[in-house]
Amino acid sequence: MPIEFIRDVPSWDRIIPEWNTLLSHSTAGYPFLRCEYLRAWWEHLGGGEWPSADLRIALWKEAGTLLGIAPLFRTTRNGEPQLLLIGSVEISDYLDVMAAPDHLPAFCSALLDALGSLPDSEFGVLDLFNLQASSPTIPALEAEAAHRGWALEREPLQVCPVITLPHSWEEYLGALDKKSRHEIRRKMRRAEGGEEKAELKICGAEEMEEFLRLMSCDEAKAAFLTPAMRNQLRAIANAAQQAGMLELAFLELGGRKAAAYMNFAIGNRTWVYNSGMDPLYAAASPGWVLLAMLIRRAIEAGYQAFDFMRGDEPYKFQWGGIGEPILHLTIRKP
Repeated sequence: MPIEFIRDVPSWDRIIPEWNTLLSHSTAGYPFLRCEYLRAWWEHLGGGEWPSADLRIALWKEAGTLLGIAPLFRTTRNGEPQLLLIGSVEISDYLDVMAAPDHLPAFCSALLDALGSLPDSEFGVLDLFNLQASSPTIPALEAEAAHRGWALEREPLQVCPVITLPHSWEEYLGALDKKSRHEIRRKMRRAEGGEEKAELKICGAEEMEEFLRLMSCDEAKAAFLTPAMRNQLRAIANAAQQAGMLELAFLELGGRKAAAYMNFAIGNRTWVYNSGMDPLYAAASPGWVLLAMLIRRAIEAGYQAFDFMRGDEPYKFQWGGIGEPILHLTIRKP
């Protein structure tokens, strides 16, 4: 089965239903691979991360049925043509190709065959960022690259701390160290019994301006929030809402928004995307209180994991996260 390439947006839009159906059966069920998310990313090219790029989405079909997708784009880096996963690099925590487990090895073989037949002006390097170290795509591509004599390199990038959720909130607290457990309980009691009533509010994308306001209270995040990146995040929130996976959560104290988390809730998992807090309420620890409420909410919903995604900030481990590495895979055609 030969690979065909999508090179324009209208052709991409025509396969959106097939895309998400394949994703639901693939080895990589990440929110960042939903077609709605990647279309929003493409519209703004990662909030300006890429000044130019051309679509090269690789499709693998049999008898008209879509069996594999490599959501690629072409750009020039370091003077050579490269293919990267749409969503690369900074704002999409997990990326991969998409195929069902029993089709993945054959799809990877067909993909490298198709890439190898491209002219040198089209392809020299396959640069895959943010692959989970446990992804079955990695050994499949390693085997195919070795078979062809292509150079392949692995590079560790970051870790993504993940909490495996138990069946109850008390069971979760009991698994934490004594100090963390005490701090969470104390801050929750103070927030829930204080004069300014603490309330969790789950909102839609219409509250993104308030979220961006809270996010920009942090100096480093304010620098990150360029006009292009603000437009990108607005587009992602709308796309996540369209896909039914947006969890835009606020902690209100006395009716005023003090902290916020923008998460994705999909696949029995909460994926923590970004956060913000108003320093005027720092004494009430609104970030901690909101995080505790969201973890408790995920447990009560029967979710299996609470994923902090990229970054080794100490608090993620304090809350029980176990680091899962992500990798950068480079495959170079001779």
